[in-house]
Amino acid sequence: MNEMINVSVRPIVEYAFRRGSIDARFRTATTMTEGTRLHQMIQKTYGEHDKKEVPFETNLIYEEMTFHIEGRCDGLLKNGEQFIIDEIKSTSLPLIEVDEGTHPVYWAQAKCYGYMAVEEYNLEKITIQLTYIQSETNEIIRYQQETTASELNEFMKWVVEQYAPFARWKQKHLTMRDESSKALTFPYDSYREGQRKLAASVYKTVQDEATLFATAPTGIGKTISTLFPVVKAMGEGYGNKIFYLTAKTITRETAQEAFELMETKGLHASSVTITARDKICFKEKTICEKEYCEYANGYYDRINDGMLDILHHETRITREVIEKYAHKHRLCPFELSLDLSYMADAVICDYNYLYDPRVSLKRLIEEQKKQTTVLIDEAHNLVDRAREMYSAELMKSPFLELKRNYKRQNSEVSSAAASINNTFITYRKSTQNGSLVLSEIDEELIVQLDTFVQVSEVELLQQKSDELLLETYFLAQNFIRIAKLYDQRYMTYVEAGKSEVKIKFFCFDPSHLLQKMRKGFRSNVFFSATFTPFSYYQNMLGWKEEDYAVKIPSPFPREHANVYIAPLSTKYRDRERTLPKLVTLLQKVLHEKPGNYLFFFPSYGYMEQVFEAFTSPDEVETVIQQSGMTEEERESFLKKFTSDRKGSLVGFAVVGGIFSEGIDLKGDRLTGVVVVGVGLPNFDTERQLMKSYFDQAGRNGFEYTYVYPGMNRVQQAGGRLIRTETDRGLLLLIDRRYLEKRYQQLLPYEWQHFKLIQVT
Repeated sequence: MNEMINVSVRPIVEYAFRRGSIDARFRTATTMTEGTRLHQMIQKTYGEHDKKEVPFETNLIYEEMTFHIEGRCDGLLKNGEQFIIDEIKSTSLPLIEVDEGTHPVYWAQAKCYGYMAVEEYNLEKITIQLTYIQSETNEIIRYQQETTASELNEFMKWVVEQYAPFARWKQKHLTMRDESSKALTFPYDSYREGQRKLAASVYKTVQDEATLFATAPTGIGKTISTLFPVVKAMGEGYGNKIFYLTAKTITRETAQEAFELMETKGLHASSVTITARDKICFKEKTICEKEYCEYANGYYDRINDGMLDILHHETRITREVIEKYAHKHRLCPFELSLDLSYMADAVICDYNYLYDPRVSLKRLIEEQKKQTTVLIDEAHNLVDRAREMYSAELMKSPFLELKRNYKRQNSEVSSAAASINNTFITYRKSTQNGSLVLSEIDEELIVQLDTFVQVSEVELLQQKSDELLLETYFLAQNFIRIAKLYDQRYMTYVEAGKSEVKIKFFCFDPSHLLQKMRKGFRSNVFFSATFTPFSYYQNMLGWKEEDYAVKIPSPFPREHANVYIAPLSTKYRDRERTLPKLVTLLQKVLHEKPGNYLFFFPSYGYMEQVFEAFTSPDEVETVIQQSGMTEEERESFLKKFTSDRKGSLVGFAVVGGIFSEGIDLKGDRLTGVVVVGVGLPNFDTERQLMKSYFDQAGRNGFEYTYVYPGMNRVQQAGGRLIRTETDRGLLLLIDRRYLEKRYQQLLPYEWQHFKLIQVT
């Protein structure tokens, strides 16, 4: 019996016909909405007997496989007895640059529909038509090819033959994946207390196609407790793909380890980790042009062989694996990871690949999304990250420079840049004490930016080499994009100095946008150890009434942590005065219980001030977190925390930084954690504006802006201490504010048995 291979027209022809090089030089792109509008514009010109959006399907047998191919063509036209397949494509290129052979994939797509139309209507021949419409001018150009039924039959045989090796791998892989995931048991001897409840909640969420908000304590094993049930659900036919989103490299590695663990228990599933382009690029500069990079040159000529090689031989496709095969096949490692992400069962990546409108994986088609479960690790981080993604800013200086640079070269670019520069000058004159706050969009500025984008496109298509123009073009384009999202949850902030002016569209509340971005996926699981207070994260992450929620208590006896509060003021105005007492207290901790410690501070400046004043005995080694540490430097920092040290070790770190989340220093690797301060974010202008926004929205602005995010950081830092059932240690919270009700009520239950230390 033949195996059934289901595939849509677009992916099968792309696989068979994509050729050439990666070229990331400037090229414009029509948005999906604009493309739909232009398609509809053409379709409105169809005649009475013409049809639009015509569904087709066919079955083709090849080597014991039956290929079920389906798709929807833009138009099926009739000219007398002549049938015409119309494939409509919008383009931002001038039509003079588009000829009959520009896009082989488009012709192939149209020929597939031609084959199915010939089959359905019993035709001997059919005309294939490509209709190009220019997105700015609405100019139209058409190319036609008449082809016979026998020619189309040979064409389809060739397409299927090209796709067959990948189809064989996919069918074999999916069979092995589903059988192994059905047979898979929890990869540890037993569940920790609470793990089974979390896993069951995740499974039900996937089964019911719902969204879950899960609070589970640090150290419970949230990664395996969320991934395992989704993998099991896939084996039962509930979904077909996983995205595991995380903000930090360390937590990405934890997800990779979870797949490795399940693999040792018999799972056969593919996972790929996406590493940022600038980190994984083999070249000195990330210039994706065939003239500069041999990995970009001819990439699409080699990608199919490279993909099949890696898919046949690897399941856990980490950065190291991608680099190995990218070198072997001369493929860009970043583009290879993106191409693999559409094939793999699981994708481990940063939040922005799904949520950021500038970066998101746009080729993830709706049908694939419907079968995808999204796991959002450490989801408390998504609040601030989403604010960044949905905000945008522009500076005055690039427009002034472009105005001058293009005065003789291109008067239209110079004039457009000058208009924007003049608007910045007007804003500077309107500011009081260097700043201005508005609750609306300057529509005139958006029009000016739109003009700048249009004239810059023409220039960039000609010469493509001006990095300043290219960068400013993309910033302007993003500003326009964010302007379309602007509503009552935004504010416009202008900051002016003598020579520079900044305009920012600041998104205070990203909840509705996050809610919108999660639509279309089968299920979403937001999980964190620190959803406290839960109502805050419900509001900020886009909670709906029908969403599920679960809270898992800590499985570890709270007596394993000796929790102390030292009521010493660490407020900015008091720091110099209390510094000697703070240093004495820290030294006392080390003297009374030697071991490995992490000392967390609210800022680099304060940390460095204490570090300089901290004179440690010879038997105490110190190491300090630096801003912008490389992965190697982070690993070196953590490797110092060994369980067999003769003396003590103190790691000075920043609360909310790379060492306060996602790291496991189990057993004697960590003796104690000290958190200095209550973790409040900086009292800068943007935070003050945010506070005002939440006050006006009827919420407690100070708590929403400062207290909740700050105490979240404290909980994350303190959560480094107890990671397993056998861990024990000391947790010291240093600040007078921990005795105030608004802070104390945010302490987790596991810390509420604290004792007071008198500071003298």
